[in-house]
Amino acid sequence: MPNFWNVVKGRRSVRVYSPEDISDEALLKVIDAARWAPSAHNAQPWRFIIITDLDVKRGLAEAMASDWMRDLERDGVPSEVYRRLAEESIRRFTEAPVVIVAAVTMREMHRYPNRRRQRFEHLMATQSLAAAIQNILLAAYAEGLGACWFCAPLFCQETVRRVLRMPRDVEPQALITIGYPAESPESPPRKPLKEIAFRNYWGASL
Repeated sequence: MPNFWNVVKGRRSVRVYSPEDISDEALLKVIDAARWAPSAHNAQPWRFIIITDLDVKRGLAEAMASDWMRDLERDGVPSEVYRRLAEESIRRFTEAPVVIVAAVTMREMHRYPNRRRQRFEHLMATQSLAAAIQNILLAAYAEGLGACWFCAPLFCQETVRRVLRMPRDVEPQALITIGYPAESPESPPRKPLKEIAFRNYWGASL
């Protein structure tokens, strides 16, 4: 299946886009790919908010950047540095034609009285969302689009909830920018298989 390998190996994290609009047909096709990802208990705990309105993108980007600046200030980062980083973040998220906030809900997941087991159930939902996001990234590339996965909402979940008026039981976890690419990033280096995969037990080379 050469087309499959072309998609897997050709996909890049694209952060710069042309201003060209994405058709609803292409966008929904990319989102539909998420539905076909595997999920724990087939609960499909993912939820996606698709943002195309410029004012909503800017409002979300500015609110998230404000939280980030506070965190960087507490970390001792100089003000001129964290302000520049925040401005870059606002520009990146505002200029992307489409921003998708990816979230999980535990509504259809199992409920356990045991705190340890419930923590793992939440982790299973998170892993399921990650699989769905990967499908989105691959589908975007297959459709001639660029995309990039950001984990920024994890650090400001309440802010994202407030701006997007999300229910309390829907937890924002990631942000994906999508558009027609205006850059062609080089492939970053990949670790050799012998460093990441072992046969039968840890440390045994392939």
